[in-house]
Amino acid sequence: MKNLMRSDIKGIMAMVVTSVCWSLSGLFIKLIDWHPITIAGARSFIATLFILAVVRRPKLSFDKNQIVAAISYSCTMLLFVYANKNTTSANAILLQYGSPVYVMLLSGIMLKEKPLPEQIGALIAIVIGMCLFFADSLSLGHLNGDIAAVLAGMTFAIHTLFMRRQKEGSPIESLLISHGMTAIISLLISIFLPPPIISKRSVAAIFGLGIVQIGFAAVFFSYAIKRISAIQSSLISIIEPALNPVWVYLAIGEKPSRLAILGGVIIISAVVISSIFSVSRSSRALSIDREE
Repeated sequence: MKNLMRSDIKGIMAMVVTSVCWSLSGLFIKLIDWHPITIAGARSFIATLFILAVVRRPKLSFDKNQIVAAISYSCTMLLFVYANKNTTSANAILLQYGSPVYVMLLSGIMLKEKPLPEQIGALIAIVIGMCLFFADSLSLGHLNGDIAAVLAGMTFAIHTLFMRRQKEGSPIESLLISHGMTAIISLLISIFLPPPIISKRSVAAIFGLGIVQIGFAAVFFSYAIKRISAIQSSLISIIEPALNPVWVYLAIGEKPSRLAILGGVIIISAVVISSIFSVSRSSRALSIDREE
């Protein structure tokens, strides 16, 4: 039980690092004046090479869990790119991050992991925080993009669930396959798009996306999902959109609104409190186990 508690803490910390890495996307993308599909393809290509260098000898079983996790994440990335082109960024992010709701609904059936009271409370607080966070930038009239964003949230939830189903194995191979697929599809589409303008800034930023924002995140996410529930990992991932404007503000001075700041504080507080309660629950279970 003691090892379990330590594993929970390590998993939570790894998922926090994952979310911080993911949150750098807005900053890096603002430095690249390329078509989003080209960015997605180049980013995934670099990430594929990075993950391959880390894993060295990937365990490609091509079983159901590995393939479904890979395809669903590839769909998530492509759908999110489409959503960003066809609706506002705020709509795309808010609708995609409905994924914790889907994970919470399905994890009991698929993983036998029922939501804890603190996780349900955190989800309610996160929904309120997300609405405040994007209150000034949400808009109507982008149905195709909004639908794509909702679908991206569903596929991301499927990805999380099937990554968790590999907790006894090696889930990072699913991300390797996924980024390989995304790179091939996106770069093939890019042939028919305007050629990217190559500069030192864009090259540095695309490597930042591939190595830090995606590559490091893949390593830490694969570590985290083996140690914490799909629900907990999905809740912690909400830190990403809350931190995204922080890096943009620090780098280029683009200041978020007061409502956005309030929403971000609520989101991060909900994640932190939920995680503390989960660790405390493990600690109490350890004490009971010792007494017995």
